[in-house]
Amino acid sequence: MKRSERLGIGLVGCGNIAGTYLRNAGLFSGVEFRACADLDEAAASRRADEFGLKALPLDALLADDAVDLVLNLTVPNAHFAVSMAALAAGKHVFTEKPLAATATEGRRLVAEAERLGLAIGSAPDTFLGAAGRLARRMVEDGAIGKVVTGTAFMMTRGMEHWHPNPQFYYQPGGGPVLDMGPYYITMLVNLLGPARRIMAMNTTGEPERRITAPGPTHGARFSVGTPTTITALIEFASGATVVAGMSWDVFRHGNHPIELHGTEGSLRLPDPDTFGGTVAISRRGADWEEHATAGLRHGRLNWPYDAPDRANYRMLGVADLAAALEEDRPARASGALALHVLEVLEGMLEASISGAPVHLPERSVRPAPLTESEAVALGG
Repeated sequence: MKRSERLGIGLVGCGNIAGTYLRNAGLFSGVEFRACADLDEAAASRRADEFGLKALPLDALLADDAVDLVLNLTVPNAHFAVSMAALAAGKHVFTEKPLAATATEGRRLVAEAERLGLAIGSAPDTFLGAAGRLARRMVEDGAIGKVVTGTAFMMTRGMEHWHPNPQFYYQPGGGPVLDMGPYYITMLVNLLGPARRIMAMNTTGEPERRITAPGPTHGARFSVGTPTTITALIEFASGATVVAGMSWDVFRHGNHPIELHGTEGSLRLPDPDTFGGTVAISRRGADWEEHATAGLRHGRLNWPYDAPDRANYRMLGVADLAAALEEDRPARASGALALHVLEVLEGMLEASISGAPVHLPERSVRPAPLTESEAVALGG
């Protein structure tokens, strides 16, 4: 791909999250959507009409010369098959999280992309946002000294209160760890480097859930097939240890999403499922200094469009992958990073079931920091 060209994207999976990616694409100069596909042909047609794309069957999309990269927004259990088909068709891939339903599948995807000389990337890319960039600069500048310990908490009541068809979230391949854990673990790896050992426990609050979201399934009950609360202790190769709690059994809590504590102070991060928010630092026990990021690139409030209350720049990782192809460098939201994160998440589940520690493969996956000038150059 020449620098003057845009990376042509074919979207597979036209559900809820697709609209965000499609709207945000216009913010980034190096990418352009050209086609879309979905098992539900009507859904693909609606997205195509809304955004001026071609609605194609999957095979036709994969064969389309205008498509350089497949953006895989299918449900988690379909990630592997769609991404592997895209690679076989000679397309680069960027997939929603997790990279695949299992680490075994994730390893096959990364190996196949490498064998074919293709790029593979994966959400989340939120760590590239304004808050993640600021927090990383603070850590690397030694603002809190050597990081010793920390906490990461994702605690809600689950998905059935807003999603009309939440059943898949509560089956193997879903659950709070695999669905929401990628945001937290990816941010931690960005800040601390790779993890090496995990211990964990799990429980399930309710064996059945009731859908309370509006719609035709309101009131329906379904069985839960994966743990809904996991508490883990993660040891990083740097020596830092972090307690991570992931739960869909919590009505209300006062825990901050991520806190890191070092030899010179403490750092507090906003929700890693967003690109902005306030980063706070306490230097050697002093009062918290709050640093808003709304004035930085990818930190401005822009979502929801009709009443913005958060920063949402999904497509940033795709834009960085497009730039990486031009510059012959690794993408930051890479398949290798996503594979390590998946190994951590799978390790949390495995350790919680077996009761034994899980030792992770050694991987050098911490992405290069995204500078402010590079962030501006990507757009958004």
